[in-house]
Amino acid sequence: MPQEIAPTLQFSHQPQPSVIVAGSWLVHALSPQATMHDISAQLNQAATRPELHWDLSQVTTLDHIGAQMLWRAWGRQRPKYVSIQPAHEGLFARLEAVSKILVPGPPKPRLTRTMQLGAKMLGLIQHLYSFTALLGQLMLDLFRFVRHPMKAPWKELSANVYHTGAQALGITALVGILIGVVLSYLSAQQLRTFGGDLYIVNILGMSIIRELGPMLAAILVAGRSGSAITAQLGVMRVTEELDAMRVMGIPHGFRLIMPKVLALAIAMPLLVIWTDIMALAGGMISAQALLGMSPEFFIYKLPEAVPLINFWIGLSKGVTFGILIALIACHYGLRIEPNTESLGRGTTSSVVVAITVVIIADAIYAIVFSKAGY
Repeated sequence: MPQEIAPTLQFSHQPQPSVIVAGSWLVHALSPQATMHDISAQLNQAATRPELHWDLSQVTTLDHIGAQMLWRAWGRQRPKYVSIQPAHEGLFARLEAVSKILVPGPPKPRLTRTMQLGAKMLGLIQHLYSFTALLGQLMLDLFRFVRHPMKAPWKELSANVYHTGAQALGITALVGILIGVVLSYLSAQQLRTFGGDLYIVNILGMSIIRELGPMLAAILVAGRSGSAITAQLGVMRVTEELDAMRVMGIPHGFRLIMPKVLALAIAMPLLVIWTDIMALAGGMISAQALLGMSPEFFIYKLPEAVPLINFWIGLSKGVTFGILIALIACHYGLRIEPNTESLGRGTTSSVVVAITVVIIADAIYAIVFSKAGY
């Protein structure tokens, strides 16, 4: 086998400025560090002179690595003046074809603030349209439920009541007791200063039964049960279970959406009552420890301090909040795309939007019933 000639790169000025590439441009011939350093320096120098003529007729052997080095020195395109042996033409033809494929397209124009606002408004309109369609389908399913109660999904309904209501009793009780203790402690400090110890019953009763009880229960349910509903529907979307149900003729609304909405509409008022009781119990414990007020006196003064209409307002809030949380969770669950990234993003959006809507609904209740129950 003839001995391979080392790769060389020579500059010439006769008859015109040119670069003579010679020798064996194979990977093992170029791999020595000294050779690679010298060749790279010469290629970088030649790359700054576009008027040079490239003469590759004296290259004995050439592989993809050597051709790639020359191609990069040429700026990933053929020079204006180049002489290549026919045997090596195929390597540069492939590099030229690949370069055309990998050339990035023109950058996308950046959205202006007006365009971003318009995109967000279009997204909001799309959400409202889908939510309205979901609400209309729920009305049709409820009408079917009333007409044919024997065909209703009673097992799904009872299972959802258990998961969203019974299994949430522990966390709502804990949070309710702690909120009652904190609110009673802070109120007692101020009331003791002005000698109004008895008014702690009014403060605790009105704030817990009318506002804090429904709000605490709704926020906990939105974070616990709302996210679970969205994740459940999202996983069914990812695993194509929803498509399988549609193929089998099983309606999503009647079998999945309606039981969840009814379950939360039933469970939320019960959780509100449970949270009120636990919060008032925590307030009684704190009032007895700080003010010496007996639990019997606290319970005796409570009906007098808090009119009954506040209790019914709290229950109506529970029903409203439960329906809103279920609808929003189902809405985002059905919009999840069949990939895990969309599942996480949809679950997070569901919880955030549900809590925001609950606070807005509570503000509307406060305005509508501003003159009732005082």
